[in-house]
Amino acid sequence: MKRASTARDSVPVMVTSLGLVLILLMLALVMWLILSRGFAAFWPQRLEHFQLKDGSALLGEVWERLETPEGQRLRLRTGNREITGQDVQLLDMAEVASSSIPQDAVLLERHENGVFLGWLVGLRGPGLAVEGDGPNLRRNLDKALEHMEEVDGELRSLQEEARRLALKRGRWEEEVERGASVRRVAELEPRLEESARRLQLMESRLDSLRSAADLWRLDLRSADGATTDLPLLQVGRWVPANELGLVGRLGLYLARVGDFLSEDPRESNTAGGVWPAIFGTVLMVLLMSLAAAPLGVVTAVYLHDYARQGFLVRLIRLAVNNLAGVPSIVFGIFGLGFFIYFMGGGVDGAFFGHRLPEPTYGTGGILWASLTLALLTLPVVVVATLEGLSAVSPATRMAALALGATRWQMMRQVVLPNAMPGILTGLILAVSRAAGEVAPLMITGVVKLAPSLALDGDFPFLHLERKFMHLGFHIYDLGFQSPNVEAAKPMLFATAMLLILIVLALNLTAILLRNHLRKRYKQAAF
Repeated sequence: MKRASTARDSVPVMVTSLGLVLILLMLALVMWLILSRGFAAFWPQRLEHFQLKDGSALLGEVWERLETPEGQRLRLRTGNREITGQDVQLLDMAEVASSSIPQDAVLLERHENGVFLGWLVGLRGPGLAVEGDGPNLRRNLDKALEHMEEVDGELRSLQEEARRLALKRGRWEEEVERGASVRRVAELEPRLEESARRLQLMESRLDSLRSAADLWRLDLRSADGATTDLPLLQVGRWVPANELGLVGRLGLYLARVGDFLSEDPRESNTAGGVWPAIFGTVLMVLLMSLAAAPLGVVTAVYLHDYARQGFLVRLIRLAVNNLAGVPSIVFGIFGLGFFIYFMGGGVDGAFFGHRLPEPTYGTGGILWASLTLALLTLPVVVVATLEGLSAVSPATRMAALALGATRWQMMRQVVLPNAMPGILTGLILAVSRAAGEVAPLMITGVVKLAPSLALDGDFPFLHLERKFMHLGFHIYDLGFQSPNVEAAKPMLFATAMLLILIVLALNLTAILLRNHLRKRYKQAAF
């Protein structure tokens, strides 16, 4: 009988163990898919030249080799969007007459129209004309690209300065239109005249820089033999892909990763970087944590230690537990109605009436999105804090009171520090959920492209009313809204990998802090 009972008891253990193993395997498979493709997204591939049986030719990077019943097919990134109309093509190997790896083929990373694959033909500029691919052309091309980088930096700096000056001028004009005092108008008029003169000079300088940069042209030849010329200002980097060794490929890989982390998106988010999305994600999580953690802790402390236990408190606890299962889009709709229309509209009516009907806070922004996610994650923080408070033994509480501490002193100096690991556990879970949420953000402030960050050098420096970018929404946009899905796949996997790494970094920081506090107060108990 005892053996039969033991055998029956082992069946649930085996089933649950098998389920856990399957879950871990599926999780590992998904993580491997995202991380492997994400890390490989920026690795430079060799350029292969294919001569087809119909007489045409293709030059491209082999992204994927597909085995089909009809034979092998290749997924090639051929670039040259303005010529072929597409970045990625499928090539049936049965159509290939021959293939080779040309050593002199190059890849151009451009600010517009994706990459260009082909051969260098010549370089033209003020007082310069170099023909034929060779050391002289490549040396002059490197120098010209350095000059174009300086010109591009000056253009960006002037555009940013003009944007800030235009914003200041707009605020001054609003102040005059609102009916400022005669003395204030007398102060603003010279500023308005000076700003108008400076803006005109900036526009003139910008036109001059663009005209001078347009004189630099790069002549190229594509795989089909056609020649074209490109404005050198559009070229960010040229890569002799088939001449690079391992060290060169590693250096290029690190440079591309750096661009991905530090630049703004381009080409409908299919190229460039994701810095605004990184910044928006981290800032939103921090604002959410600052709102959810204090409110959740205060709520849990009241329910556990101050509220009279009874039917009402049990009902509130049940409601808090049920809120954790409410779909996130419902919280988004609540945020739209309460935070944006009610609170934001009230703030606009009280402080920004002169800007109406154009809303300032009565529209989506990072503040309202963060508060919406704070409500979304509040039940998790409350439940975890309640568990942490329950873990503090009554003997510890009584000892503090016996030594003369007031109830608040006991709570602040004894109970909360000992419950801090549980509180941080709730915050870890809240961060994990909030960082990946997309649905509530889509109606409370996230956008495809944010022209300005919420934090900059303009007073009041932190602009909580501004819209923002988010890595989760960026992934959705790349996967479902991109006009060029095939070209966006590397960015899709790289962004998903980055989001996972950021969530892991935030969670790891909180876990280390929790473990430190747990160890500290455990030692203090002896």
